[in-house]
Amino acid sequence: MERSPAPHPDHSISRLLFELSQGNRDAEAALMTQVYEELRRLARKYMRAERANHTLQATALVNEAYLRLMGQEGVSWQDRAHFFASAAQLMRHILVDHARAHRASKRGGEQHQITLTEGLASEEDRSVEVLALHEALEKLARLDERQARVVELHFFGGLTFGEIAYVLDTSERTVKRDWTMARAWLKLELAKQP
Repeated sequence: MERSPAPHPDHSISRLLFELSQGNRDAEAALMTQVYEELRRLARKYMRAERANHTLQATALVNEAYLRLMGQEGVSWQDRAHFFASAAQLMRHILVDHARAHRASKRGGEQHQITLTEGLASEEDRSVEVLALHEALEKLARLDERQARVVELHFFGGLTFGEIAYVLDTSERTVKRDWTMARAWLKLELAKQP
């Protein structure tokens, strides 16, 4: 007798998201179990680049993002990639909001730095202020929205180029080209920062 292969984790997440969109509240607890570690991995990646005494911890970032994701009305995630794309966008905005609030609480504002990875930063492992990166991404979005989304999904969301291609309904080759162009544009834009 031939056994069926175990379900792929992506499929179980997609199935749980579908059940949740159909009103199955039991699916929410199961979904949390499935996605929590991946969300924590992403949060740890972001927080590793933050200053050592940052008041927001990875667990708090995950919890805040998850609560906001589950609190959205009328959202129907298509699958794992769509869910993590939404989570990436939310985590980015939570970090930006936190940086803005922290800067506002200090006279003159304190810099919140993250280190860009995967060749976005210069060879000297240059650090960039969270708000400067956010503003540069906003500017890039006005010039080329898809390139900005590729950066957000890959850098902040940890999605692969294949997953990004699926989310954006384009080819993986186009995503890779957008990543290369956006990375070069951001390097130039961020180099202008004082």
